[in-house]
Amino acid sequence: MNPLLEKFNTPYETAPFDKIKNEHYLPAIKEAIALAKKEIQDIKENNEASTFENSIEALERSGELVGKISTIFFNLNSAETNDEIQKLAQEISPLLTEYSNDIKLDGELFNKVKTVYEQTDAEKLSPEERTLLEKTYKGFVRNGANLSSEDKQKLREIDVEISKLSLTFGEHVLAETNEYELVIENQEDLKGLPESAIEAAAMVAKSKGKEGQWVITLDYPSYVPFMTYAENRQLRETLFRAFSSRAFKEGEYNNEDIIKKIVSLRHQRAMLLGYNSHAHFILEERMAKSPQKVIGFLDEILSKAKTVAREELQEVSEYARSIGGPDELQRWDYSFYSEKLKKEKFSIEDEILKPYFKLENVIEGVFQIAEKLYGLRFEENKDIPVYHSEVTAYEVKDQNDDHVAIFYADFFPRPGKRNGAWMTSYRGQRLIDGQNERPHISIVCNFTKPTETKPSLLTFNEVTTLFHEFGHALHGMLANGKYESLSGTNVFWDFVELPSQILENWCYEKECLDLFAVHYETDQKIPEDFIRRIKESSNFMEGLATLRQLGFGKLDMAWHDGDPVDIEDVEAFENEILQETNLFPELSGVNMSCSFGHIFQGGYSAGYYSYKWAEVLDADAFEYFKTKGIFNKDVANAFKDNILSAGGREHPMILYKRFRGQEPSIEPLLRRAGIIKDNAQEAIVSE
Repeated sequence: MNPLLEKFNTPYETAPFDKIKNEHYLPAIKEAIALAKKEIQDIKENNEASTFENSIEALERSGELVGKISTIFFNLNSAETNDEIQKLAQEISPLLTEYSNDIKLDGELFNKVKTVYEQTDAEKLSPEERTLLEKTYKGFVRNGANLSSEDKQKLREIDVEISKLSLTFGEHVLAETNEYELVIENQEDLKGLPESAIEAAAMVAKSKGKEGQWVITLDYPSYVPFMTYAENRQLRETLFRAFSSRAFKEGEYNNEDIIKKIVSLRHQRAMLLGYNSHAHFILEERMAKSPQKVIGFLDEILSKAKTVAREELQEVSEYARSIGGPDELQRWDYSFYSEKLKKEKFSIEDEILKPYFKLENVIEGVFQIAEKLYGLRFEENKDIPVYHSEVTAYEVKDQNDDHVAIFYADFFPRPGKRNGAWMTSYRGQRLIDGQNERPHISIVCNFTKPTETKPSLLTFNEVTTLFHEFGHALHGMLANGKYESLSGTNVFWDFVELPSQILENWCYEKECLDLFAVHYETDQKIPEDFIRRIKESSNFMEGLATLRQLGFGKLDMAWHDGDPVDIEDVEAFENEILQETNLFPELSGVNMSCSFGHIFQGGYSAGYYSYKWAEVLDADAFEYFKTKGIFNKDVANAFKDNILSAGGREHPMILYKRFRGQEPSIEPLLRRAGIIKDNAQEAIVSE
């Protein structure tokens, strides 16, 4: 029997990872698609008059098994992949694309949806039902339902090719990340590195059969400490160039042609559907609404941040020269000298803070914060199967001891896991047959592993990353809608980062840090002076960090706002776009686009700006928390009811104003970043 096709006989019907084998996926997907097509056929053959219930809701419920199986498969392709899974992905992805297009391009089915859309009295529907009706109708129109038969076929071919190219893009980046090793034989070359980083490099070397040596990799927990602390400038440059040229070098893993094909196909698709560009297509269903609004938004912040960024770079450059550093600061120098300057200015650095951020304590801390804000409790459940021994499964309960969600946590780098950090789900939340089917949520990170002598001690940046992803997880876990497609994180893309980014703010508050920041050896609480210095240094070099994010947002828009037909040289194109946000000397042989997984593998194409957009929302929202108290129950309940639990049932600005009482202002963000000092109100993220 195929476990993917049976009822999951596990606690809370969680995925039976212990029973699933690679050979189960393809036949299960094929059978699930066949079943889903039968469900669609039943909707079409229903001779009763088309209604919201027998058309829109029936369509919402169709394909449940396809979603369940494909979610498990593609989550593992990101978190625990191998050659066999990657090969399967290249077979399964086109099948799912074809299945999706079979639905969206079905004229008979669309006519039923269109009839309901045109004839239903919207006033008789709830806000959530109205949203589902509009989203369903628009979903058909935006995916080609009104096209001719010939153009529908073109669309199908484009979608299949894009899905394959995106998978290949990610495989290339992962392969180059995994293949690279900086082998160090001379201990002198490790000078400056913290003991924990040296020990971790020795462990990696040992695991690769290189006893007595040290290996630095391109995984973040290895790469970042080396770039921050290693005194050997030449090796910093070597490592930086390796990291920044992933999938850009000549050879089988080069992504340049893949990028050009992806953006060309996206543009062709948008034009086929009647849009000026892929960005116009995407932004129609975003808070920002248009490329012009996005570009104006990015330029507004750029005009305020660039002067500050220049001053910051000048400060680091002068400091570097004062201690014998280079006359001209290169990108592989910046982390090294800015960390030294930060330590000198604020007497604070990661190595001082890390002993207070033992991973297990930080996890317990974020759980306590979830309990204080939203009444949640997390209990490890070892009966729930997991896909890797490093993954922990928790049952989440509320203050009444009722079941809320399942939560998986996966924290360490592995060869089968892509870089970065993300939240995902294995089952969404919905109301079905009067039952509230609760979600199964996961966060996946790449934190510093324990060594033979030390537990996993997080940098402060890793702490904020954990809080960020846990904020996404809360959005998923507290979902409380009727329809899965509008539940949890199924919201406008430029709204989805609000729950994650707002939770990062708690990391800087004494009231929060006192809950979990204790020295892993002495159990002493983090000194109040350290917390003060964390806060004082919180916007250190924020101008340059802002410029970097704006550059990524502009690069994304440049790839997608227009016809890419004339883009021949990926490196030259990128350099031209990043010129206004890059203050460092221009380099050859490095490229961001070729490993920019957010926009070429993930779902952020024409949407990377949303990180900054959501920062405006989170700064404004947290300022409201601060005025009432960061654990104020009334504000927390308002945030839970109108943001976390509401999902996408209404337009995000309606939900935000219901929580906040007003539209967000950009001013709290600029003030938090130290970019402005005045109090001029400026509402720019609005309808």
